Amino acid sequence: MNETSPPTEQTRWATLGDLESWSNLAHARRCVERFVAPCGASAGYREEVLDFIDTHPDALHRSCLTGHLTGSSWVVDHGGGRGLVLFHTKVQRWLQPGGHADGEANLARVALLEAAEETGIEGLRVWTDPVDVDIHLFVNRSGPEPDHLHLDLRFAVQAPEGAVVQGNHESEELRWVLPDELDGPDLDLDASTRRLASRGFGVVRQQIEASTR
Repeated sequence: MNETSPPTEQTRWATLGDLESWSNLAHARRCVERFVAPCGASAGYREEVLDFIDTHPDALHRSCLTGHLTGSSWVVDHGGGRGLVLFHTKVQRWLQPGGHADGEANLARVALLEAAEETGIEGLRVWTDPVDVDIHLFVNRSGPEPDHLHLDLRFAVQAPEGAVVQGNHESEELRWVLPDELDGPDLDLDASTRRLASRGFGVVRQQIEASTR
């Protein structure tokens, strides 16, 4: 991992090969600062995450038992019409792909790597500025891991045309869903996941429209 101070980044679509790996917590902090929060819960979460980073130098690591930084994403198909959810094995809920930073300060890279691993889709790309921030209590219903906070930076990810979903052991099922299915009782998505979905769909569709002008 690169130990030097992170450069100022331009917002863009990026693949895993485009994204450098960083260990400097300042890079993660800068990522949080780039999130432009609309009014609502995520605006408060942004400030809480910044405060947490400033008081927990090990915030990138699971050894920070109070909580730690994570990265997740709303994966949208190539045409911008469907999003991908997975039924998480540990949590036993429908969620977006995501996971621990584990020392990686490039949180867009964390989110994209987790999306690639958990969906099996090749050729994913991420919008490098976060579209949402959330803080939630992680409760592991299938093991002894103690409850702790996940301070989650969330990104929009776009799948390539003809994407093939494979999944892995972390989920029991993966499903493409339409926007009007997000509020359905079958999925029972929590408010933060629906908020992420709305913003993820919005970014991908906006960029699709911009590319066709």
